[in-house]
Amino acid sequence: MDLKDLKVIVTGAANGMGTHFANQLAAAGASVAAGDIDVAGLERLAPGIHTRRLDVTDDADLTAFVDWAAAQMGGLNGLINNAGIIRDGLLVRRDRKSGEITKLSRQFWDDVLAVNLTGATMMVRETIAKMIEIEQFPGVIVTLSSISRHGNAGQSNYVAAKAALAANTLTWAREFSRYGIRFGAIAPGMVATPMTAGMNEKALAALTARIPVGRIGLPEDIWQAIRFVLECDYFNGRTIDVDGGLSM
Repeated sequence: MDLKDLKVIVTGAANGMGTHFANQLAAAGASVAAGDIDVAGLERLAPGIHTRRLDVTDDADLTAFVDWAAAQMGGLNGLINNAGIIRDGLLVRRDRKSGEITKLSRQFWDDVLAVNLTGATMMVRETIAKMIEIEQFPGVIVTLSSISRHGNAGQSNYVAAKAALAANTLTWAREFSRYGIRFGAIAPGMVATPMTAGMNEKALAALTARIPVGRIGLPEDIWQAIRFVLECDYFNGRTIDVDGGLSM
């Protein structure tokens, strides 16, 4: 699909990779509707991008956003399904000094699944429903998974969500190919974003040393993969790892 023909929603667009994706799409001539709970961050996006608060954990807000986006752009045929959070912790941990047992909180589990899996899935559902309602095809949906989907210590919640999204990318491709809607997932490795900026310096350096290309990724690296999925009409139902060769 030519990027100039896209009328596309970008979630989690107020910071990090989402900001970069929204700005790059707009620069390429796409119509963009950007959502995030961080309204102040949305105001920093490039001129011409439609912005509105979006909480992907709120069904009513999510549905209203999709309706609004389609109205603002005069249609809808794309989604960059990017919104996500992390709440890391071992499932069970024993303190080496005190012997105290701590567990991953149910709240941490629920919070991550609510945004990263349920919210992302409902975004796909509502976007597809709107495409079918207005009969705007072909369409393309790109979801952000992660190389953590293969398993990563301290991220049971995040792994569960990102693995499910990768699997459902193929499920959705099979369900909606008859409408001409394609699906792809991008699985980033370590990427320089506000989310990773807060990491312990020693831990970040140790992880970077394990990346064969010798650096952590940039939002532009991930954007190039997204652009490929958007533009390649023969790509469907697969997940692309963009990780510099890192194995978790």
